[in-house]
Amino acid sequence: MQTIALYLHIPFCETKCPYCDFNTYAKIESLIPAYISALRNEIVAWGQILDHPDVKTIFFGGGTPSYLPPPELVSVVETIRTSFRVDPTAEVTLEANPGDFDRANLATYLDCGFNRISIGVQSLDDTLLSTLGRRHTVDDAISAFQMASDAGFKNVSIDLMYGLPYQTIEQWETTLKGALDLGPPHISMYALTLEGGTPMERWVTNGQLPEPDSDLAADMYIEAQRIFDRSGYAHYEISNWAIPGFESHHNLVYWQNESYLGVGPGAHSYLQHHRFSNLKPPREYVQKLKEPLAVHRAENKAAIGLMPVVAEIEHIDAGLEMAETMILGLRLDQGINVKKFVSRFDNSPFCLYETILSDGIQKGLLEATEEAITLTNKGRLLSNEVFSQFF
Repeated sequence: MQTIALYLHIPFCETKCPYCDFNTYAKIESLIPAYISALRNEIVAWGQILDHPDVKTIFFGGGTPSYLPPPELVSVVETIRTSFRVDPTAEVTLEANPGDFDRANLATYLDCGFNRISIGVQSLDDTLLSTLGRRHTVDDAISAFQMASDAGFKNVSIDLMYGLPYQTIEQWETTLKGALDLGPPHISMYALTLEGGTPMERWVTNGQLPEPDSDLAADMYIEAQRIFDRSGYAHYEISNWAIPGFESHHNLVYWQNESYLGVGPGAHSYLQHHRFSNLKPPREYVQKLKEPLAVHRAENKAAIGLMPVVAEIEHIDAGLEMAETMILGLRLDQGINVKKFVSRFDNSPFCLYETILSDGIQKGLLEATEEAITLTNKGRLLSNEVFSQFF
């Protein structure tokens, strides 16, 4: 079994934001103790099935992992370390919301092995935070960042959103400059997407909120590039900027189309040429993992089939794996390393995708050398147009 990345899904939130369509829930705190027990049972079972593989990154996402009581987090980390061989230098990330942690919590996180924290700031404008349904204020966000840094977290990331209802380019510039003043080593920036079935999508449909302006969102993206590219940040992935050396190692596993295991309800995995996902309802997940599982080492689809919470399995053939590797790799500033692609697939991307690459280069969306294939700045803005060609 090759080295993997490990993702843990924590489905609990104090309140659910109106734009969010993740598998998260509010007002089910009573389920937390049973959920933690079930999650630990799944971790132990996977450790046995996969013969205790090496783990190079761990990411607690959600939901709001920082909403869990610290002792529950500690127990999960301890189970991971006894079930897998965790690299001593592994990046271990906790997603957190401002206001969900204090100095004592931060000390516990550090003591049990977390070395990276990702804070959901979203905006440095109180009016826009209210529109987004966030529980925190600008002051809360700034305080949370400073508290995490003062506690000893050297690797702090913040999330920002743009293309919001009523958001002006001036408000976005203020948020960008405020983020620079904080000086986080890593920043993720995402355009608001109206997901079907969310309250915000319904509000826009009903005319309660204006429809997002895609042209204005593109201008905001370009402005972020301009401001951060001249401030020492590397734009290493379409939506991510980092001080060199602070790129997200966990997310690089996804973008390089490498192996990862997801545990928890709704979590996705990609192992041994199979992509699979767990069932979504937390209560059903808990019910199926109430007791430790009697499992054994297995490989390929047989291994996946031993886990009772797996709901969907898809075999990834060579053609699909190559196409997905191109799409995911092009998200990175370094793009597709031609030599590595040939080594992995015994085939050249220039042979496989000659027409697609020629067309992208002609349109100014792609650049190519003998060593690498990358998106241009125009290509980053129109990346979906590029990616769709590979299918």
